[in-house]
Amino acid sequence: MLLRLADGVSGYPVGAELGCCVQTVYQVRRRYVEQGLATALGEAPRSGGPRRFDGAARAALTALACTPAPIGHSRWTLRLLADKAVESCLVDTISHETVSQVLKKTSYSPTASNTGAWAK
Repeated sequence: MLLRLADGVSGYPVGAELGCCVQTVYQVRRRYVEQGLATALGEAPRSGGPRRFDGAARAALTALACTPAPIGHSRWTLRLLADKAVESCLVDTISHETVSQVLKKTSYSPTASNTGAWAK
């Protein structure tokens, strides 16, 4: 990107060649001019905290959701799954909303009449 700009090519053709938008081209150029090559080629830290619920815990939660519901319940609810995840020491704390986000990325439906994993 920087080499093409140095050759005199404008931002639009460079962006098209590299499959990025012209704003990205100009942001990289600006970072290079203001802060140097290492900063232009690297990424700044992103906002937000690190994930507290890693891939293994997500897989364990999904597997838990595919088991039969606890005695006295016809099916898993998001709150039941959140409580069981804490009880099983998968995480220290988790909200039912986070459980929803994890399960949303799978084909699991907590309101389905049966339990178990299935293909899409």
